[in-house]
Amino acid sequence: MLISTMKVLVALGLSLMFTISLLKLTIIFWHTYPSLMEYGFGSDLPSVDEWLDEQNLTDFKELFHKHGISSLSSCGDPDRLPELPPGDEQRLQRAAMHLQQKLILREWLKDHRLQHHYQRLLNVEVASLEDVYWLEDSRASKILGKDWQVWSQARQNLPTSKAQLDALKAQLWSTVVKSSQHQDAWTWGGMLVVSVSVAGLVTLAAMTQPSLAPEARHSLLQYVTGKYLLPANCKVQWDWKDPAVVGGTMCFVVRFYQRNGQPYPICDTDQFFVEVTEGTRKMVTISELGSPTDPNNANIAKVKFTVRTAGQYKISVMIGSSHIAGSPFTKTFIPGPIDARRSRFIRPASTVICCAGSPTLLHIEPRDEFGNACQFDQGVDPVKGYHVETYDLNGQPLEKLRNAIAFTYDRVNARVAVTALFPEPICLRAVISYLDQKLPNGDFDIIVLSSSDTTLVHKNIASRKHNICYEARLLSIFGAAKSKPRKVLCSVGPKQNSLIFQVTIKEMILKFIPKRIATFRLCPSTKFHFLPQLPTHVHGPIFIIDDGAQPKIELASRDRNIIAATFTHFLLKNIGGSETFKDKQDFFYHEVRKFHANYYHEKLSLKVQRDKILESSMKATKHFSVSDWCGNFEVTFQGEQGIDWGGLRREWFELICSALFDPRGGLFCTFHDKRQALVHPNPHRPAHLKLKHFEFAGKIVGKCLYESALGGTYRQLVRARFTRSFLAQLIGLRVHYKYFEQDDPDLYLSKIKYILDTDLDASDSLELYFVEDIYDASGQLTKTIELVPNGSKVRVTNATKNQYLDALAQQRLCNSVKDEVDSFLKGLNGIIPDNLLSIFDENELELLMCGTGEYSIADFKAHHIANGNSSEFRRVLAWFWAGISNFSQTEMARLLQFTTGCSQLPPGGFQELNPQFQITAAPTFGNLPTAHTCFNQLCLPDYESYEQFEKALLLAISEGTEGFGMV
Repeated sequence: MLISTMKVLVALGLSLMFTISLLKLTIIFWHTYPSLMEYGFGSDLPSVDEWLDEQNLTDFKELFHKHGISSLSSCGDPDRLPELPPGDEQRLQRAAMHLQQKLILREWLKDHRLQHHYQRLLNVEVASLEDVYWLEDSRASKILGKDWQVWSQARQNLPTSKAQLDALKAQLWSTVVKSSQHQDAWTWGGMLVVSVSVAGLVTLAAMTQPSLAPEARHSLLQYVTGKYLLPANCKVQWDWKDPAVVGGTMCFVVRFYQRNGQPYPICDTDQFFVEVTEGTRKMVTISELGSPTDPNNANIAKVKFTVRTAGQYKISVMIGSSHIAGSPFTKTFIPGPIDARRSRFIRPASTVICCAGSPTLLHIEPRDEFGNACQFDQGVDPVKGYHVETYDLNGQPLEKLRNAIAFTYDRVNARVAVTALFPEPICLRAVISYLDQKLPNGDFDIIVLSSSDTTLVHKNIASRKHNICYEARLLSIFGAAKSKPRKVLCSVGPKQNSLIFQVTIKEMILKFIPKRIATFRLCPSTKFHFLPQLPTHVHGPIFIIDDGAQPKIELASRDRNIIAATFTHFLLKNIGGSETFKDKQDFFYHEVRKFHANYYHEKLSLKVQRDKILESSMKATKHFSVSDWCGNFEVTFQGEQGIDWGGLRREWFELICSALFDPRGGLFCTFHDKRQALVHPNPHRPAHLKLKHFEFAGKIVGKCLYESALGGTYRQLVRARFTRSFLAQLIGLRVHYKYFEQDDPDLYLSKIKYILDTDLDASDSLELYFVEDIYDASGQLTKTIELVPNGSKVRVTNATKNQYLDALAQQRLCNSVKDEVDSFLKGLNGIIPDNLLSIFDENELELLMCGTGEYSIADFKAHHIANGNSSEFRRVLAWFWAGISNFSQTEMARLLQFTTGCSQLPPGGFQELNPQFQITAAPTFGNLPTAHTCFNQLCLPDYESYEQFEKALLLAISEGTEGFGMV
């Protein structure tokens, strides 16, 4: 009796407490309700059920309710959505990504007190922050009215780089999620006000007779008994010691406890998430909740992630908006051991020039397999493992010079110093390796000059004379050896009254009339190859000059080393002192600014028509001088109101590049019908497109390069994907058959590779001659072009197949578009001097003009096809998205190269890949992923763990991105 009375008293006491709390909640709720409505909750957003109806997913409402998805922010997170059948799953994922972008836009508008324009912006298809960039000022002013100035200022403050924009979007999305959690809390508070009496009675009944209301244990009673998840009671167990080495899959365990100290079984609805960041870099994590085999571990979560960049990382472990005990945590990741493949040997030129008896200093930057600069503890010898071998020009080791190159460590600059000291003049080859693995650029030639020759070379460089000549003998040219070596003069230096440097081979007729035999540009593509000297070579050491644009020439001269050293020093002077891309790029930008220093970057009005962008732009710039092209274009679209604060100029560059370089425009074409194909000048362009259009295209590219040289917000990239053969022609390189492999892979596989693999001498079925047959659209032969004189009578043999293929490449890729390329260069070189472009190779030129590829994981997720619906494949697919989210831009480029055959995306991103990027389940276990580049298809086997999957994927894309044997 006494016990029952105590229960009743306790229940009455609790009811009194609940009543008082309820009164407080009621007062707070009704006082804050108007402010909540002003804040925007529910004012212009649909409910979850309404959103599902809009996406034609009405049948899955019950499933969403079952998973506790009650807010739009949960619907906008693709990782929190329930599993649906394949067709509905893809539609749901796309809808979720679009919803997330809308909510981010709405939060951005709310930050600037523009949220009341949200629905109007959606009506004009402004549904993301990216769309804000491209909304015309005239339309925006009509929509926003008096808020136009606020909008303009807000848009001006948006970041221009993709990384900064992604960081802003992540910050806004985090705010959306937290706001949603607060909204849910107030919603339940309102329900509490409405259902107070029922809750009180149920609680009272539960306290006195629990069997009558077991559901009360999950509502108010849990607060009394402490049976609810308390973040402050949760603990983290780290599986590694701090600091940790980068590269491995890191794992830590979170244990969840209730307020009363009892284990709490964690589930998907508890809003548990982990964020790992390092500055603006955000890592993707994988969380495994509970244990399907051990009920005793239902209160744990295993979190895994991979770090490749050394640094200090912040790890936030949160439940809803609350950090667990100790969060955020700080963990340090340090570089791994030296990897010879990623270490960088810093030397100014491909040939190193030394002076006998004087030390020459070079450097090596030790890096780990992920490119991080290595660190060394005290007591560790940083130079241990480095080794150098020296060889003469015959390839024989020079044992006596083994100690001529020594290694020391420069702790101030964290790099290895390489000191070369040779006692006497010599020409040799050196190979530097680490743990028996050669450094990527550790194989090079060394010319050791005497002190007198060194002085002479420096005088040549400082001299203002343009006729520094040395006597030589011409041994062969155009592949034909001379029966009797001819006496020639070899000169190195700038042309008369020109910025262009060159190497000129000329012959003196009647001893005073110079006849030029060959001229080579003084640029990195011009190489000197040193041949061993034999006793029969009475004219001096032999060397070959090859610039990749014309047939190589073979010479012999007693002054070979002086000629090569003079060339190398002039080259370094011409390209800024280093052959690395970054240094050449900085030098290029500096020289471009210097070249146009007399022209001011003043604003210049440019009025164009949007619907006739190419014609109106050419007309507007028809009489522009070079100084006008160096102006800061202030673009106005006719018929539209708007002030160009940089957005319209960027939009104009986008539109004009699309009009010029999109193959659908007709000025440029592709070698096959895939939309991601590389573009090449179109020799069969429509009649209304003239050579002046190519000249204008060259000016646009030159304008982009000039703007990039100015830096900052002026930087402009050329939105195009040019063929390698076209880029090679822009810098004067010789076109050969290997360009077909990237430019026209269909032709390479069907013809070029077949000819290379076929024995033409023994084949009766394949009879080739040095001709190129031209066919019309119906397949009728229209013309036959001879690739060499009398080519129709010269049969191709095994000995001449390479010559035939090179001639075919010259005809198809070069001769057929010679006029178009010349016109393009006329426009380009009017703004950018050709001697500056020639310091790059074709791959570097693409980086200079088009920049590195930028890959959006959100775009990737929104535009792909997943073939497979098994639980195993869905698990691997989740690992795939987690893995590539942590990829560097280089690794993403390798993945694209592995799957599609090209590291660059079309201008429209993944959406324009044709066929679409496909991810398919492979019927194997533990094997490496494979790819079908013809179908843009990636095949993923099953794996035991995320660590095994990630290792296999990285190995596949690293080792399988060259050639076509990927299946």
